[in-house]
Amino acid sequence: MDGAGRIAESERSQAPKAGLKAAVIGAAVLLRESLRLGPGLGRVHAREPLDREPPSRLVLLVERHVPRRAGVIATVLLLLASAGLGIVKGGHVGELSAALGDSRNALANTIGFRITAVAINGRRQLTQDEVLAIGGVNGRSSLLFLDAAAVRDRLRANPWIADATVLKLYPGHLQIDLVERTPFALWQCDGRVSVIADDGAVLEPYVARRFVSLPLVVGRGAETRARDFLALLSRYPQVSAATKAAILVAERRWNLRLKDGLDIRLPEIDVGNALAALSRLDKEDHLFSRDIVAIDMRLPDRLTVQLSDDAARAREELFKKPKKKAGDA
Repeated sequence: MDGAGRIAESERSQAPKAGLKAAVIGAAVLLRESLRLGPGLGRVHAREPLDREPPSRLVLLVERHVPRRAGVIATVLLLLASAGLGIVKGGHVGELSAALGDSRNALANTIGFRITAVAINGRRQLTQDEVLAIGGVNGRSSLLFLDAAAVRDRLRANPWIADATVLKLYPGHLQIDLVERTPFALWQCDGRVSVIADDGAVLEPYVARRFVSLPLVVGRGAETRARDFLALLSRYPQVSAATKAAILVAERRWNLRLKDGLDIRLPEIDVGNALAALSRLDKEDHLFSRDIVAIDMRLPDRLTVQLSDDAARAREELFKKPKKKAGDA
C-alpha cells in the first residue's frame, strides 16, 4: 500500500500544478498579443508599417458610398433568389404554399381556433362533405386563417350553387348559407346527356336515376331555350303528358317526339296555336292513337299526316279492290 499510495498522491498533487502552469502561460501569450509586447519585458515595440500601394479611386469610392455589410446582404439575397428560382422551376410552389399554410393552421388550432362546428343552410342536392370540399375546408383548416371570401368564391364557381355566404363565428364555428340551383331538365347534345338548370347552366352529367323524371330537350342551343318552350308546352297538358322529348332543329324551331314514337314537326312561328290545334285534335279525334308516324304542321294552312307502313299498305289494298258493277251478283 505504501508504494501505490505514494504514487497516487504524487500524481494527484502534480496535476493541478501542471494545469495552473498551462493557464498562466496561455494568459501571458494572450496579454502579450493584445498589448503588442515584444520579446523583452515591459517594452512595447511598435510594429513597423507595411509598405503597400494606396487604394485606387474606385475602391475608395465603393468604400465611401456602399454601406457596411452590403456584401453579406447581397450574398444572402443571391442565395434566397437562387432558392426561389429552384422552387419555381421545379414546380414546388404549390407544395411550399401548402406546407406554410398547414404550419400556420396547426399553430392556430393549437391555441384554440380549430373549426369544431359547421352549419350549412340551404343544402338540398349537395352533401355537407361535398360543400366543404368545394370550399376548400378540411380537417387541417383553422378558423383564424380561413379566407371566407375565397371560400365563397370557390362555392359560387360550382354550377350547383347560385350564391353563397360564409360567416366565421369565433372561436370555432363556421356557417355557410347556400342558394342552390334547381334541376330543371335533361339536355342531350352530341350524344351526351346533362342535368341543366332553368337558365341553361349545366349542373352535372346525367348519371343519377333521381333525375329520370325531368323533361328531355335535345339539340344545340336547346338548353338556353328550354325554359320558355317547356313553359308554353305546359299550357297544353294533353300534349305535354304524351311528349317524351322536345327537339330543337337548327336552333330555329321545335319538334316533339311522343312516348309512342310519333314525331310532330311544329312551325317556327305561332307555336302556341299549333299546340292548341294538336290538343283539340287529340281530344276530339284521338289523333295520337291513330296508326301514324309523323304529323307535319310547318305550313300554316294545312296539317300533313304520314301513315305507318302497315297503315299505308292497308290503304293501298283498299284502293286496289275493283268496284262492283251494277247488275253483278
